[in-house]
Amino acid sequence: MIRLYGLLFLAEVVLGICALISCLSAEEGEIRALPRIAWVLIILFFPLVGSIAWFVAGREAGASRRPRTAWPMGNGFSERDRGHRQVAPDDDPAFLSSLGERPRQQDQELFRRWEDDLRRREEELRRREDGSPREQDRPEV
Repeated sequence: MIRLYGLLFLAEVVLGICALISCLSAEEGEIRALPRIAWVLIILFFPLVGSIAWFVAGREAGASRRPRTAWPMGNGFSERDRGHRQVAPDDDPAFLSSLGERPRQQDQELFRRWEDDLRRREEELRRREDGSPREQDRPEV
């Protein structure tokens, strides 16, 4: 007899945990009759009756038949809401492509300045080797 009560108690605890997980993971549109916090309190304070009530009246009828992913797709907003929301910079393709353009342009400008500086130094070296005075070494007339 004690084993039977232990088994029933274990079944009640498992049912309560399953109902609590189902309630907490349900989306707002799937919860009926009461707010989520009310369902959680009912399941916690009355595990057997609350769990049965949750599975019968608390969630939408087609909620279990619909395939679900482990994590919701997107950023948690519906497709309708996504079009009206601003996109974060790290999700905006135009912004990300501009990041690639800026360094490329800066690198090209820096490379051009280095080449100009190298040409100028080479010219100064050639003048020194030829023995001709540099423009700064020439006396003013």
